[in-house]
Amino acid sequence: MNTNVINNYSKLKLSLFFLPAFLLITIVLFLYKQDSLSVDKYIQIQKNCFYFLNSKLSQYPDTLFNLNQFGDEIIFLSFLSIFVVYAPKIWESLISASLVSLIFSSLLKKIFAVPRAAAVFDNHSFVILGKTLTGNNSLPSGHSITVFTILTVLLFGFMPKKLKYKILWSIFIVITGLIFAFARVGAGAHYPLDVIIGCIIGYISGLLGIFINEKYKIWTWINNKKYYPIFILFFLICCILLINKIMNENLIIFYLSIISLIVSLYKIINVYVKK
Repeated sequence: MNTNVINNYSKLKLSLFFLPAFLLITIVLFLYKQDSLSVDKYIQIQKNCFYFLNSKLSQYPDTLFNLNQFGDEIIFLSFLSIFVVYAPKIWESLISASLVSLIFSSLLKKIFAVPRAAAVFDNHSFVILGKTLTGNNSLPSGHSITVFTILTVLLFGFMPKKLKYKILWSIFIVITGLIFAFARVGAGAHYPLDVIIGCIIGYISGLLGIFINEKYKIWTWINNKKYYPIFILFFLICCILLINKIMNENLIIFYLSIISLIVSLYKIINVYVKK
């Protein structure tokens, strides 16, 4: 499995950045044409779409609340923890990509300083799931960046060889990512363009993480079993954090995450002991 991932990453070209660049330019031109590059008009142009999507998506609050948790890296990465053993190359790229996405998210939120929906609209006029967010950090959606950063690393790492399977795999990844991302609109936390732009930034972050790791080989030690105790400790800490989340919110996604971590811990410890 790890060999296939290594081969897939080695074939990637810089031309993969053309599509996200084109999409971002298209969005900027659309907003410019609509005279909506200012913060106030950016929000107003999306108002009707936001209300529509929020009302439709929020009809499934339990599902939506669980889906929103995938924007938390601890949750998402818990399901990928087993790849430390079977495809460490994935984790090498994930770490680089996560750092890139963190930088992008922090900087862009400060640069754009777009107020959240709950800070602009009447809180009784739309559905809010979870904590009410009122800061000036709506654009881009950090959850969407996180989701698409991780999914992009998986997309290219496990890309099939045959064209028809490549198309199906890509469609599956994109649809999955969009479901997770637009759950943020259903939760009343973001405007539609926040999550779309966040998805594009996440895709760019994932690609950059892969290319950075390919060039500088920063995290190759992950494939060395003598460093497994680092992951054992990290996953144990994640288990404790998940237990705390279960005690506070008791969501099914937290149970599934902790089960994934326990299985991975068992496998990692077993391999480490036998090394």
